[in-house]
Amino acid sequence: MKLYELIKGVADTQLPDMEITGVTCDTRGEIKPGELFVCIKGKTFDGHSAAEAMLEKGCAAVLTERDMRLEKQIVVPDTREALPLLCAAWFGHPERELKLIGVTGTNGKTTITTVIKKVLTEFGCKVGLIGTCQNEIGDEVSPAARTTPEPYELYGLFRKMADAGCDHVVMEVSSQGLEQRRVAGCRYSVGIFTNLTQDHLDVHGTMENYYQAKKMLFDISDRAIINIDDEYGRRYAREISCPYTTYSVNGSADFTGEDILLSASGVKYVFSDGKGKHNVSFAMPGLFNVSNSLAVIACMEILGFSVDKTIKAFDKIRGVRGRAEIVPTGRDFTVICDYAHTPDALVNVLSAIRESAKGKVKCLFGCGGNRDRTKRAPMAAAAADNADFLIVTSDNPRNEDPQDIINDVLEGLKGKTTPYITIVDRREAIHWAVKNAEKDDIIVLAGKGHEDYQILAGGVKIHFDEREVVAEALDN
Repeated sequence: MKLYELIKGVADTQLPDMEITGVTCDTRGEIKPGELFVCIKGKTFDGHSAAEAMLEKGCAAVLTERDMRLEKQIVVPDTREALPLLCAAWFGHPERELKLIGVTGTNGKTTITTVIKKVLTEFGCKVGLIGTCQNEIGDEVSPAARTTPEPYELYGLFRKMADAGCDHVVMEVSSQGLEQRRVAGCRYSVGIFTNLTQDHLDVHGTMENYYQAKKMLFDISDRAIINIDDEYGRRYAREISCPYTTYSVNGSADFTGEDILLSASGVKYVFSDGKGKHNVSFAMPGLFNVSNSLAVIACMEILGFSVDKTIKAFDKIRGVRGRAEIVPTGRDFTVICDYAHTPDALVNVLSAIRESAKGKVKCLFGCGGNRDRTKRAPMAAAAADNADFLIVTSDNPRNEDPQDIINDVLEGLKGKTTPYITIVDRREAIHWAVKNAEKDDIIVLAGKGHEDYQILAGGVKIHFDEREVVAEALDN
C-alpha cells in the first residue's frame, strides 16, 4: 500500500510517496523493510526512544508525536489515536462492512456478548465475537490474549470476519481498550453498559477515571443501552450525547423485568417494553442474569428483531462457559465454576446460588497478583456475607508471594463469623473442597471461570483447568 493512501485523513507529510509493507508499533519483533513504525508512549517504555533505531532497521518512516529531527518522520498530535486508524486503512476498512455491537461494564460482558451471538446465529446471521474467553468467526474459535485486542490484531480480525461473510460482530470493549484508543475508527450500531464496580484500579487509579474510560464507548455508538439499576448507569443516562434505551429489574425503564422467579436452573420473568408483556425463560440463574437477558432483548429489538423471536431463541441457550457453569460430579453435591473476581460479582453469583441451595454454599476464591490490591479485603467480606464457608487460596499470583496476597484477603474477614480455611495451592484447595463436601453442598470455584491456566512468577503460564482438577479430586 502506498504511504499517501495509508495516511489519508490521519496525517499530512512532505515525504515522497512510497510503498509501505506494514504497520507496527512493536520494537521486539522482526522488522520488515518498508514498514511504518508508530511511536507509542506506554507506562514503562516510550516508542519514541526507538524511532531512530527502527529507521536503521529498515522502516520506511516513523510516526511520532513530536519533531525528532529525523529525515523520515511524520508528526501527529496523538499516535495512539492514529495507530488504529492506520490499521483500519491497512486492512481496507473492514469495520465499515460489519455491524458492530459493543458491550462494556465490569460484569456481564461475556454472558451478554455470547448470548447475542447465539441469538443472532439462530436468526440466520453469521456473527463474529471478540472477548475475554476467545474470539470466534462463526464456528471457528481462536484464543484471545486480551479482552479488547491491540489495533493491528483487532482490525485483522475484522478483516477475517468480513471476508468470512460475517454481517455482525459483537465484542467486549474494555476500559483499558477504550482509554488506549484501540477501537478508534470503530462505529458501534449499539453500545451496551452493564454495571460498574471496583476493578482495574491498578490501571485507572480511581473509580472516576474508570467511569470516564467506559464512557468513551458512547462517543462512538449510534445508540446506547444502559442498565439504570446501576448508579453509574443513571449517571451515563444524564451525561452521554447519543440516544439511549434503559433497562431495569427494579423499576421504571424502557425495558423491564417483572414478576421474577429465581431457581437453580435459571430465571423466569415477565418482560415489558411499554408495548406489550412477554413471558421469558432464561436458563442461567440469578437476578443478574435477568438483567443480562434484558440487555440482549433490548439489543435485538434495536437491531430490528422482534421480542417474541428473541425470547424463543433463548430456549436453545444452555449457559456460558465459566459463568455459573455446573461441573459434573455424579455425586450428591454440586460444583459451580464462575469467573467472579470482583466484590460485586461474588455477591451476585453467591446470592443467586444461595437462593435455591438446600445445603451449605462453600466459596473457594483468591485474588490475582500484581493487580488492584484494594479489592482483596472487600472480596473477602463479600464472600463471607454470602457463603457459609470459605476456602481462601491463589488465583494467578504472578510475581507476588501467594501467602502475601492471602494475608491481604484475610483483612476483609476481620469481624466476620463465617468459618474459613486457607490453602495456598489452588489444586490442593480444590481437592480439599471435594474431599470434604457434604450432601447438598454447593461448592463455588470463583475467579477462574473460562481460564484454563495459572500465571506464576515471571509470567510463567501453566495449564490449570478447574474442570480437570475437580475430576482428579473425584477420582481420588
